Amino acid sequence: MNYDIGNRELLAIKLAFTEWRHLLEGAKHVVTVITDHKNLLYIESAKRLNPRQARWALFFSRFNFIITYRPGEKNVKADALSRSFDSNPQEKCQPDSIIPKELIVAALSPNVLSSLSKVQDNSPPNLPPGKLFVPENLREAVFLEAHDSKLAGHPGRYKTCSLLSRTLWWPTLRQDVNNYVDTCPICQRSKPSRSLPQGLLQSLPIPERPWTHISMDFIVDLPPSKGNSVIWVVVDRFSKMSHFIPLPALPSAKSLAERFLTDIFRLHGAPQNIVSDRGVQFVSKFWRAFCSLMGTDLSFSSAYHPQTNGQTERTNQSLEQYLRCYISSNQSLWAEFLPWAEFAFNNSTHSSTGESPFFVVFGYHPRVFSFSTTSSDVPAVDSLVNQFSSIWQRVQESLSTAVAIQKKAFDKHHKASPEYQVGDKVWLSSRNVPLKVSSSKFA
Repeated sequence: MNYDIGNRELLAIKLAFTEWRHLLEGAKHVVTVITDHKNLLYIESAKRLNPRQARWALFFSRFNFIITYRPGEKNVKADALSRSFDSNPQEKCQPDSIIPKELIVAALSPNVLSSLSKVQDNSPPNLPPGKLFVPENLREAVFLEAHDSKLAGHPGRYKTCSLLSRTLWWPTLRQDVNNYVDTCPICQRSKPSRSLPQGLLQSLPIPERPWTHISMDFIVDLPPSKGNSVIWVVVDRFSKMSHFIPLPALPSAKSLAERFLTDIFRLHGAPQNIVSDRGVQFVSKFWRAFCSLMGTDLSFSSAYHPQTNGQTERTNQSLEQYLRCYISSNQSLWAEFLPWAEFAFNNSTHSSTGESPFFVVFGYHPRVFSFSTTSSDVPAVDSLVNQFSSIWQRVQESLSTAVAIQKKAFDKHHKASPEYQVGDKVWLSSRNVPLKVSSSKFA
């Protein structure tokens, strides 16, 4: 960079303000900039600036700061940080010897030979024949060779123990190998976890009647159909009844509230709880305020864990499967098939409730075929109320049974989450963390 010393010093200040802009811009207190270049004190009062300095002055006007001078001999901290740091200084390399260092030392030192002899003389009586006893003070070095070295390659418990057992022995060999491998930091960072996932199933509460607890999601990136490219899926968690609503695009929070009133609220009233993912519409202040006015609580799925809203995710799969059966050759017709898909889904018996969503909500099955039989008797009010109470009680029992079965199946392949305390150190998975590396396969 062909800048003079004054511009270089000023550039350093500009880069610092750029890096820490989120902390310095709008700060309540005056920011003090300490420099050992005294000429920078006159930058604010300079009558003439070159074009570069004028641009920088416009940038500096966004910050409330002053520049103070400190002589270089007193500005040692900044000087130390500005020096080029060599993290890999050149060292005189010595080729590794084929003979282990311990044997070379032993060959040259009679004291070491004597110590080794004494160790073998005092070896346990149950020492297997042909094996060398390893005292406790040498076991760490043995692990470095049999597990950490390039010739070993950080093997697992079994392979490390097998490699050591060929020529070495001590009473707690297997236990020490397990502890060493389990706590090896490189293995923890580099190897995938083979243990059961943590966290037992935490089921959502079971509603008591239809349309008090609902979930919603969007199916996006669809081919245009009648001016629409998004499907808004809304599911009642009690009856499993669903509404499939076509939208021209992902709605804003205000548009979503308007469609909710016209498509959901007018049919079923205000729900007590809504489960959704963390889309921008659902976490916005407008949507939160809108649901608060209705007296509706919001529940959001955990990050990178869509199973929280698994009811809607599964409904999305069923809807996509239905549409795939009829429009795979002409995908722009999906909007025309949405009403039929919604009716077919709501008229099908659900495995969790044992009834169709239509029957759970209305108490009867819709007439579909010309040969369907319908009753001409009009039931009394008490009989109708008792019928619905019986249906909802049976559905609630079926949902409880289904939840218990799901939890048992889920927990079979998971283990309880550990109880962390403040200050505990844990490993952070890099699966969803963007890393500045050439390839994520070796990260």
